[in-house]
Amino acid sequence: MVTRNSEIKFINFLHNELALSNADISVALRHREFDNGPLPMLLWQYGLVNLEQLEQILDWLDDQH
Repeated sequence: MVTRNSEIKFINFLHNELALSNADISVALRHREFDNGPLPMLLWQYGLVNLEQLEQILDWLDDQH
């Protein structure tokens, strides 16, 4: 289960480490409401991150557990 605090940490990671804009993150969050997919995959599907960045995201998420 994703807590509000862990989601905030994740969004901060996207901003600070991958330099994603609020607009980029908002696009993926809006689509998540419809697709109900994992946010990292939506960011990649919509071309907001490349494959290398996707791997960084997944590694970061693994480190959080």
